[in-house]
Amino acid sequence: MNPLLSLLQPYPFERLRQLFAGVTPAPEYRAISLGIGEPKHPTPQLIKDALAGSMDGLAAYPATAGELPLREACAGWLERRYGVKVSPASQLLPVNGSREALFAFAQTIIDPSKPGATVVSPNPFYQIYEGAALLSGAQPYFAPSVAERNFAVDWDSVPEDVWQRTQLVFVCSPGNPTGAVMPLSEWEKLFALSDKYGFVIASDECYSEIYFRDEVPLGGLEAATKLGRTDFKRLMMFTSLSKRSNVPGMRSGFVAGDAELIKSFLLYRTYHGGAMSPTIQKASMAAWNDEQHVVENRAMYRQKFAEITPMLSRVMDVALPDASFYLWAKVPDSLGMSDTEFARALLAQYNVTVLPGSYLAREVNGSNPGAQRVRMALVAETAECREAAERIVKFVQSRN
Repeated sequence: MNPLLSLLQPYPFERLRQLFAGVTPAPEYRAISLGIGEPKHPTPQLIKDALAGSMDGLAAYPATAGELPLREACAGWLERRYGVKVSPASQLLPVNGSREALFAFAQTIIDPSKPGATVVSPNPFYQIYEGAALLSGAQPYFAPSVAERNFAVDWDSVPEDVWQRTQLVFVCSPGNPTGAVMPLSEWEKLFALSDKYGFVIASDECYSEIYFRDEVPLGGLEAATKLGRTDFKRLMMFTSLSKRSNVPGMRSGFVAGDAELIKSFLLYRTYHGGAMSPTIQKASMAAWNDEQHVVENRAMYRQKFAEITPMLSRVMDVALPDASFYLWAKVPDSLGMSDTEFARALLAQYNVTVLPGSYLAREVNGSNPGAQRVRMALVAETAECREAAERIVKFVQSRN
């Protein structure tokens, strides 16, 4: 067996299952889960129709590079959304969701023969970043995102000797779980570090279309364009239809950026078997070419967060995020409970599931930046989220 597999930590949801072992949820309450970030809004009919009308695609082997009309649809969306121009032929690839692409990309970039090969990740973070680093033969280094900085990643905390070994940096903006969006000044800093040390930036942007203010989240390619870096050197962005279009089961997204990186990634994916089904490609084209369903989806999240956030803020330290569909709430100090104790007791007393923040981060220098927080995914319909929030309020009040 590959010995690197032994380095992987249990996935957060497996740890949650173990945490809840032996807990009997209160039977008088129906189960409500805010634990998993799986979109629950209805899938748009136009995507269903495109999928149903493309079944003849199942009879053909797909090309790894994808069909040109799909790549053109993705490039068109980039230009409409960000004002960014890319070549559909050389600067863009369809992928089977951002998760598999983020993992595979690290295998393409990392040279494990270089001593101390390092991947820098935010902390807390999406656990795929850590697994991708470890299975590529690199070691992860975690840069903290803390409340005192409005959950911005503290890139200045990374020592120079770590930057010298760094080959890849994962960025998540809007962030999971904090919802923080990187401003242009932070991108400028990261680009300068990339120029100095030569590492590649992988920008995970799968939450970019769920935001709550009039200012839309800045994207990595957009930031590069604003700063005159139109070749997107050492930069790749990753996006997905899962959250934007409520199709997590379709496993569809794309990557775009540095043409040389795209060329190498395409070679890797050709051997890895990363081609997207022609049927899924047709449905994806329909999704990327339509914006109305995205506007409607965003409006539902805005209404939901506008109602739920004030309810929870009465009893917890929680605020409306920049973007994404998570609330990153602090467990009240008055309860005298850890985030894991909070999650376990909430399930037992009110049958509501939340994810302990410590499961989404790693302890560095004696501190886990996710500790004493819980992530709440407001993905269900508003009424169900409201009921969950009401129970959480009662839970906190009953414990004070």
